[in-house]
Amino acid sequence: MAAAKDPQLKTLLESEMPVVTIVGKTWLLHVREILRTTPEENLVMIEDSVRHLVAEGREVIYDAEHFFDGYLENPDYALRTLEAAARGGASNLSLCETNGGRLVSEVGRITAAAVSRFGGKMVGVHCHNDSGLGVAVSLAGIEAGAGLVQGTMNGYGERVGNGNLVSILPNLILKMGRTAHCAPHLAELRDLSLFFDELANLRPDPKAPFVGQSAFAHKGGLHANAAQKVARSYEHIDPALVGNRTRVLVSDMAGRSSLALKAREMGLELDEKRPEMKGLIDDLKEKEFRGYEYEAAGASFKLLVAKWLGKSRSFFDVEGYRVIIERHGGELWAEATVKLKVKGESVHTVAESTGPIGALDSALRLALDKFYPQLREMTLRDYKVRILDSNQGATARTRVLIESGDGSSIWVTVGVSDNIIDASWEALRESVEFMLSKT
Repeated sequence: MAAAKDPQLKTLLESEMPVVTIVGKTWLLHVREILRTTPEENLVMIEDSVRHLVAEGREVIYDAEHFFDGYLENPDYALRTLEAAARGGASNLSLCETNGGRLVSEVGRITAAAVSRFGGKMVGVHCHNDSGLGVAVSLAGIEAGAGLVQGTMNGYGERVGNGNLVSILPNLILKMGRTAHCAPHLAELRDLSLFFDELANLRPDPKAPFVGQSAFAHKGGLHANAAQKVARSYEHIDPALVGNRTRVLVSDMAGRSSLALKAREMGLELDEKRPEMKGLIDDLKEKEFRGYEYEAAGASFKLLVAKWLGKSRSFFDVEGYRVIIERHGGELWAEATVKLKVKGESVHTVAESTGPIGALDSALRLALDKFYPQLREMTLRDYKVRILDSNQGATARTRVLIESGDGSSIWVTVGVSDNIIDASWEALRESVEFMLSKT
């Protein structure tokens, strides 16, 4: 079929895009077994297709599919397919590592061969991540002289994904000294990555290089202390260059430096030499041994530090609570009773909901409403449960994380208990206490 009559090429032209990308076969295995045509006819199709699009006023990027596999089998034919596209007028010849199986050294060597034939401005690379090397082989192609790199945001793509532009771009700009139109906006990279996660309805990877929540996080006391003194001793770049920031995590590994840095991050000045530090560290380690985890529960950590600094405030005392769950016919209901002492006044409230946590939340709010009306702005946003010591079966300890917000900020609290309702109550109570401590 003549290129002018090809329905797919016609559709590309109808899109009215100024730049179009077409894919051609490079590997003789595909030419003979997939297209079921001859090597010479394949070259003719490549050249005619590109020439037709160029004649219609389009810039054409030619993606040489399976180029690296094809080159390893027959280097001469693989290069001839590129020559056909170049004769047709393609502005770029992108070498596709379609199966994602080639090593860094192979991609570098083969790309260099194409660059020596066509020049770096004409050559691009398009890599996949099937061997976990999508970013590495993309950078190897650039180091070998390619002037264009294809990839996807956050590495989204078929199978295990494509070369991840979120990692490729900062490496190119910050490590390899390359120029790019997006370089002035690199500080917006993390926000852009999160935006694409939101569009895809996927949870962001906390361990994503450069932009992940843990990318510049320090946990051990030795690391945190060194990073405090000289940031680059444990950070390969300034996190702000990609829109990220340093984070200090707290755990049973925490030392005085870690706790002081974390407290400062939360707006609390904590002197490492204060006598209360030993008690705080011992308390933290004991709680983490029992299953508490403060890395994701910053609000609970802040309340813990405030207690040891003598800066915590008592907004109410809990005298007791009770939850009853009943099924009436096809309906399930929970009733919660809460007894508090607030500003010297005893308060006893009852509330119902479809579940025990919702009932407790309603009863607690009802008890506090007249004393702290600002709690009406608070909402529970997320509720996570993790079973600890799962080999203990139904008697295993439970960790509950509750995410809350008030329209202007979001915070997370943690509770741990052998009883899931008690763990939830602790996280719920601390969430309310944190909200009140902000006002």
